[in-house]
Amino acid sequence: MIEPGLAEIARQFDAVEAELTRPETARDPGALRRLGRERARLGPIVEAYRRLEAIRRELAGARQMRDHEDDPELRDLARAEVDRLGEAESSLLGQLKVLLLPHDPNDEKDIIVEVRAGAGGEEAALFAAELFRMYVRYAERHRWSAEALSTSETGIGGIREVILEVRGRGAYSRLKFEGGVHRVQRIPVTESGGRIHTSTATVAVLPEADEVEVEIDEKELRIDVYRSTGPGGQSVNTTDSAVRITHLPTGLVVAIQDEKSQHKNKAKALTILRARLLEMERRRAHAAEADARRSMVGSGDRSEKIRTYNFPQDRVTEHRIGADFHDLPAILDGDLDALIDALVTTEQAGYLAALAAAGAAT
Repeated sequence: MIEPGLAEIARQFDAVEAELTRPETARDPGALRRLGRERARLGPIVEAYRRLEAIRRELAGARQMRDHEDDPELRDLARAEVDRLGEAESSLLGQLKVLLLPHDPNDEKDIIVEVRAGAGGEEAALFAAELFRMYVRYAERHRWSAEALSTSETGIGGIREVILEVRGRGAYSRLKFEGGVHRVQRIPVTESGGRIHTSTATVAVLPEADEVEVEIDEKELRIDVYRSTGPGGQSVNTTDSAVRITHLPTGLVVAIQDEKSQHKNKAKALTILRARLLEMERRRAHAAEADARRSMVGSGDRSEKIRTYNFPQDRVTEHRIGADFHDLPAILDGDLDALIDALVTTEQAGYLAALAAAGAAT
């Protein structure tokens, strides 16, 4: 039974709503973000629960009429209504089981997506550029904002590395499945013999950390400023606007030079550093869950090949669930929802099976 905890969730939701109306909350951006995420998480559960309560009230009335009404025609109408409402009740219970599955606290966060060329030389860099464009287009389709924080390009349109910030509700919940090794099989534009090559690119997806989640002590940072290199305007290349931040306790290094302003480059570098530190902490805190998660949809580790883009066969193979998807050009244009939905469904099915097994064991 899932109902006993639903009333408490509804009370929590009402308390969050009340907190959001307080004047002091409106003056606290951190509290607004925290309460907004909690409302977004609880809202769908409470909405489904209240619909379930309404349907059950209607169902009780329809059953009363079916069992005690003297008019045969009204009894037949009541029977049909009982059947319809019973199906609606079952459907809502199924939805609530999914909504009550273990929740990733990062799901509603903005994200940092890091795409890097892997094995395959210039062809790998060209593939990394296509993956970068795919995620930008996916963000546009969902009306999220996408901004490249740092880009290292090659001479013929490829990308050695790009760091992309995606802002929008649910960005992490959808794109967290993209982390891992992506493989492409095709005839490169640089290949004169018509041979199919295999190249790779790696993708890392990090939830963006709020300052209150990851406190960085300035004493633990080494900040170097230097002159930007590569393409850029006069002020980019002739002033010490580039920033390199080294986090001394972990050895993490972030370098940003895309902006003309040293201040903006530093702010971007700190955003990336916080996300990487949060990811390190998350991996430590959830090490015990890694095996269970990997058995469902894969761990997302960079060493794990998650997907193959086969151009000659117009096919994308998602290795974690053993599924093939076609219309490769559309997928590279950001049409990823069918693929991501399949991964979400597989994860949910794994959780439901685990819960059913746990229930059977008790």
